Amino acid sequence: MLAMVWGFASGAASFGHAAMRQDKLAEIDQAIHATIDAGEIPGACLWIESRGQVYKKAYGLRMVEPQKEKMTLDTIFDMASLTKVLATAPSILHLFERGKVHIDAPVSRYLPEFLDGGIVDEPRDDKVTPEDRERVTVLHLLTHQSGLPPSIFLSKKDFWGQEEGVKRALAIGLSERPGTHFRYSDVNYILLAEIVRRVSGQRIDSYAQDNLYAPLGMRDTGYLPPVFLESRIAPTTLIKDYGLIRGQVHDPTARRMQGVAGNAGIFSSISDVATFVRMFLKKGSLDGVTIFSPETVELATHSQTPQAIGAARGLGWDIDSAYSYQRGYAFPAGTGYGHTGWTGTSIWVDPKSETFVILLSNRNHPNESGRIKQLRIKVGTLAGEAVGYKTIPPRPGKRSENNTTEGRPTFRPDTRTAAAPPEGSGAPAAVVLNGVDVLERDHFSEIAGLRIGLITNQTGVNRQRRSTIDLLAGASNVKLLALFSPEHGIRGTVEYENSVSDDRDAATGLPVYSLYKSSSRKPSQAQMSSLDALVFDIQDIGCRYYTYISTMGLAMEAAAEAGKKFIVLDRVNPIGGVLVDGPVRSGDGNNFVAFHNIPILHGMTAGELARMFNQERHIHCGLTVIPVKGWRRSMRFDETGLPWINPSPNIRGLTEATLYPGIGFLEFTNISVGRGTATPFEQVGAPWINEGRLAGALQNESLPGVSVIPTRFTPKASIYEGEDCGGVRFIITDRNEFRPINLGLALTRILYQYYPKTFNVKERGNILLRDAETLKKIIKGKSNQEIRGAWKKGLDKFRARRAKFLIYQ
Repeated sequence: MLAMVWGFASGAASFGHAAMRQDKLAEIDQAIHATIDAGEIPGACLWIESRGQVYKKAYGLRMVEPQKEKMTLDTIFDMASLTKVLATAPSILHLFERGKVHIDAPVSRYLPEFLDGGIVDEPRDDKVTPEDRERVTVLHLLTHQSGLPPSIFLSKKDFWGQEEGVKRALAIGLSERPGTHFRYSDVNYILLAEIVRRVSGQRIDSYAQDNLYAPLGMRDTGYLPPVFLESRIAPTTLIKDYGLIRGQVHDPTARRMQGVAGNAGIFSSISDVATFVRMFLKKGSLDGVTIFSPETVELATHSQTPQAIGAARGLGWDIDSAYSYQRGYAFPAGTGYGHTGWTGTSIWVDPKSETFVILLSNRNHPNESGRIKQLRIKVGTLAGEAVGYKTIPPRPGKRSENNTTEGRPTFRPDTRTAAAPPEGSGAPAAVVLNGVDVLERDHFSEIAGLRIGLITNQTGVNRQRRSTIDLLAGASNVKLLALFSPEHGIRGTVEYENSVSDDRDAATGLPVYSLYKSSSRKPSQAQMSSLDALVFDIQDIGCRYYTYISTMGLAMEAAAEAGKKFIVLDRVNPIGGVLVDGPVRSGDGNNFVAFHNIPILHGMTAGELARMFNQERHIHCGLTVIPVKGWRRSMRFDETGLPWINPSPNIRGLTEATLYPGIGFLEFTNISVGRGTATPFEQVGAPWINEGRLAGALQNESLPGVSVIPTRFTPKASIYEGEDCGGVRFIITDRNEFRPINLGLALTRILYQYYPKTFNVKERGNILLRDAETLKKIIKGKSNQEIRGAWKKGLDKFRARRAKFLIYQ
C-alpha cells in the first residue's frame, strides 16, 4: 500500500543535474517494504530531494490497531526529538539574530535559579563542583556539553504541568564539568525552551508558530494539534486500560509538561518538514521569506564542539556522532547535518549534493517493539548512492577530519574547557598494538586465503578505531563469510539476554549469529560448515565472570569439533596482567560465568587464556594467537594509547573495570550495583540500607587505595528501578594499592552483619563467587586476612599453571 509522487519541488531550480538513480530508489522501496513486512514498523513516509528533484512516497499503514488506516503523504507524525531542531534550537537562533540571546552567555543570565542547583549524587566526573553551574552556557545546552544528566527522573504517578517541569529541570544536578563531554540530554532543551519564554514573553509553541511556521506556510506543524487534524495523525502506543495515544505527545516528560516542551512535542507532516529543511539548505531563506541570515545557518550547521569531545554537534543539529547513523555509509561524514526522533523520525541533509532525506514513521505503534535503526542506515546509504556517492564502510567511533572547528564559523573557539585527561597515573601513553593491528600490519598473512567467521563486537577495532569487521571484509586475501556476536550483541548495546538475536550487518550484509541466543552458546556445525577458521577479537576486562572469555572457550570447542582453525587476535588486559587474586573456582558448575578453574582476577590476556583452555580442558583445537606488541604486564589501559570503547553497557571506563571484580560478585543478590545510574559498579545500595552506617563501617576497614562515601541514588533500570536507595560510593585513590577483592569481601561481610534477614547472600552469593567455603567464612564474619589464608594453596597452584601459558613480560 503506497502513494508516490515524482517531480520537482516548487521554487527549486538546477534541472541540468543527473537524475537520481532509479535502481537505488527501487532498493529503498524494497527495504521499507521489508521492514514493514517484518512487523518492525507499521508504515512510513519518505521524501528525498536533490537539486530540485523530489522522490516522495507513503508506505504501509499509519494505524494497525484497533483498526487499519492507510499511510498517506499528508499523515501528521509525532516528531519526538526532531522538536529540538524544528522548534527549540531555531527559536534560540531567531532570538540570537535579534540580539536578545547570546550563545556564549551563561545560562544563569537568563535563568538565575539555575545556580541554585548542585551536582548529582553520583557524578560521572569526580572534579565537578556546584560552581561549575556558573560556567554552563547556552552553547553548552545547544551542543549537549552542559554536564547535565540525560533526563529528569519520572515516576509512574507524576503529573507536573509546565511550571513543575521547568522547576525540576532547573534544579537537576550536574554530573560532569561543562564543556568536557558530549552527553545527549533532554534537560538541555527544556531549559532552552524556558530561555525562549523568559526572553520573548512567549511560550515555545507560540514563538515557533509566529516566527518560524506561519512565515513559511507550514500549516501542519506545531504543538498540541487541534482535534480536527486527529484523523490524519499517526498514532503511537496503544496502552492497555488507557487506549490509543493519538495527537498526544508520546515522550513521557513532554506529556507531563502538558504537551509543550523543548525536547519533544512537535507534530508535523513530511511536506512541512521538507519546507523547513529546504529553508536551511537554502541558507535561511525560501520563496522570498527570510528566517535566518546565511551566517546563522552556517553556525548552526557546522560543528561547534572541540575535536576532543568525541562528537561533532552544531547548534541543535547533529554533524557526526553516535546518533547520526541515519546518514548511512555513502553521504560524507562531517559535512552534512541531521537529527533523529524516538518515535521513528529522522532527517539528513547533505549540502554538497544539495540533497536531503526525510524518513518518518511511528515505529512504536501499536506497541514499543518496533525497530527502525537499520532501515535508517539502509535508506541513508542508498539515498547517497542514488545521488552519486559511493558507499564507504564505517569506522566506529572515529570522527571525520572535517569535524574540527578550524576554518569554520564558531563561538569562543579559544576559551572552551578542554576535555578531561585520561584516567590513571598520568604516565605517557605507549605505542601498543593489539592483535588486530599486528594482523593488519602484516597484511593479514596469518589468515590469507581462509574463509573466516569472525567472533567480535564493538570493541573489535584497530588502533585507529576501524572495526575488525571492515578490515577483514575489505582485505583482498581474506574471505569474511559470517559474524558471531557475544553477550550484549555485535555492537555491545544490548543489556539483556532476550534482546540478543540473529541479525544482518548493515555495512557488509553478512549474517550475524548470536552466540548468546544459542542454547549451547557455541557456533553450530551448520554455521561453520563453509568456514575454514574462526577468528576471535573481543576486549576482555580481566575478570573470571566477565563472559567474553567463556564465549571464546566454547567457540574453541566448536572449532575443534568441526576441525576448524581458531585464531585469537589478542588484546591487552585493561586492568593489568600482574595481579592474581580471589578464590580459584571450585565445586560443581562448568558454566558461562565460571568456565574454567581460575581465580576472579586471573591477570591474563584472552590469548593467554586460550592457550590455557586448549591444553587444560583438552580442547586441542588448531589454535593460533596473534600477540599484542609493546605491552607490558604492569601496564593499565590508559597507558597504552589505545582507544577505549565500552566493552559492555555498564563498563564505561577503566574505573568500572577496576572495581568490577570486587563489586560484581554481588550482582545476583538483592543489592543494586548501580545499574541504571550514571556510575554502575562505582556504587552499591538498596532501599533498606542506612548509607551513613554502611559507609562508616567500611571506612573503619581502612582498605588501601579506595575512599568510601555515603550516597543515595535512584536507579532508572534493573533492580530497584525507580526506588530511592541508600548506599556507598567508591573512589579509587591509589590504583596500585587498591585490591577490589578486599573491597568486595568487606562489603559483603558488613552487609550480612547489618542485614542478615534481608540481604540474601546465603542463597545468591555463590553464583559468581564460586567458592562455597569463602561464602561460609563471609557469613561467619571472618576477617579478610583469615579468608585469604584459605586461598593461598589454590592461588599458588594456579600461578604455577599460569606461568606455562604467559606470552608477555
